[in-house]
Amino acid sequence: MINDHPRLMMLMLNQTDLTPASFILNGIPGLEDMHMWISFPFCSMYAVAMVGNCGLLYLIHLEDSLHRPMYYFLAMLSLTDLFICSSTIPKALSIFWFHFKEISSDGCLVQMFFVHTFTGMESGVLMLMALDRYVAICYPLRYSTILTNPVIAKVGLATFLRGVFLIIPFTFLTKRLPYCRGNIIPHTYCDHMSVAKLSCGNIKVNVIYGLMVALLIGGFDILCITISYTMILRAVVSLSSADAQQKAFSTCTAHICAIVFSYSPAFFSFFSHRFGGHTIPPSCHIIVANIYLLLPPTMNPVVYGVKTKQIRDCVIRILSGSKNLKSHSI
Repeated sequence: MINDHPRLMMLMLNQTDLTPASFILNGIPGLEDMHMWISFPFCSMYAVAMVGNCGLLYLIHLEDSLHRPMYYFLAMLSLTDLFICSSTIPKALSIFWFHFKEISSDGCLVQMFFVHTFTGMESGVLMLMALDRYVAICYPLRYSTILTNPVIAKVGLATFLRGVFLIIPFTFLTKRLPYCRGNIIPHTYCDHMSVAKLSCGNIKVNVIYGLMVALLIGGFDILCITISYTMILRAVVSLSSADAQQKAFSTCTAHICAIVFSYSPAFFSFFSHRFGGHTIPPSCHIIVANIYLLLPPTMNPVVYGVKTKQIRDCVIRILSGSKNLKSHSI
């Protein structure tokens, strides 16, 4: 036992040495010379996302006619989008503009937690918005009694806590790993698998748990969205009036666009990582991963502002200087 004590101490020291104090985010590999040019669309989209989502939150807070379940869920989506892009884009821009590539080990874990938690939250909110449209179209007379403010608050909190409790293990699974392949991450932010791949330890648990979380969050939400829109389609087709059908479909247009903007890059990134092999360059993976985080926050307020008559009318009144905001029904 006495002879084994120095060996145990050396093993502990070696494990400590294999945990870097900081990581280096290398940006987009292969496109380092174009970082400055790439930063302009990133910065522009981030500015649109910040202004658009903050504007939506202010408008929903200000306008009494928007104090309805559909717009409460939209406020959740906007708040989630603000957290998503603000947890990644400022660091990416600092890499592109000032070559500030270093991030502390704990800072990397914190960024990883926020990115994955709020992307999971966004998927959950899109699912709740699909259920909202289902209730509004299939049970219009019971809409206000089913989706009361306490119910909305509870399902919103449950969606947030689902993301938190499922993502927290990522930080522990990543922190336990020994890192002997350097500390350079070929990415603009700390993604779970990008960090784990630097380890010389066994990351099988990380891979399996990552797939489980993807199925529990993304798979479950997509299933609920599919079932909701199947029921909506059946209800709309059964309507006798073409005008009623068009009106019912029009209330879903903005939400369908939000689903496309959110899930399209997510599906591409997920399947290309697992089945694309070496045919897709790493730079393409990184760009799509950033689009996945930046496109929905940028486009959601634009789409809802254009496609939703109530929001569009409120914006026009505010811009025209009118102080008498009138309430409108959906």
